[in-house]
Amino acid sequence: MGKGYRPGRLGEEIRKITSDMLLRELKDPRFATSMVSVTAVDVSLDGSYATLYLTAFGLGKHSELSQEEKEDILKAFQSAKGKIRTEIGRKVKLRHIPELLFKFDTSMEYGRHMDEVLSKLDIPKEDEEDEE
Repeated sequence: MGKGYRPGRLGEEIRKITSDMLLRELKDPRFATSMVSVTAVDVSLDGSYATLYLTAFGLGKHSELSQEEKEDILKAFQSAKGKIRTEIGRKVKLRHIPELLFKFDTSMEYGRHMDEVLSKLDIPKEDEEDEE
């Protein structure tokens, strides 16, 4: 049986609601130390779980967050989980509101790592090949 489109639509609605709450309602001081955004939401096929993928950038000189700061942000989301689920239930008509799981999106870090690996390979760029 196919995956269907409902989990994707529900995930997008959850992402919009959570992002809006980050801007307007969630006033935890642990969010104030960085710029936090929800990049994606994966909803299980039965709709019982939703995994929210987060990115965060530090404010000021250090744009990279330490592991301790990331854990603080995850704890802030855990403490706001009930409020977020309530808002999802209010805005999206569902019988069962999914259980929320929070994880950091590591795709940017992985992409940065891959750039470093590729730059170490000393492969000439296409422009350099054309000149020769």
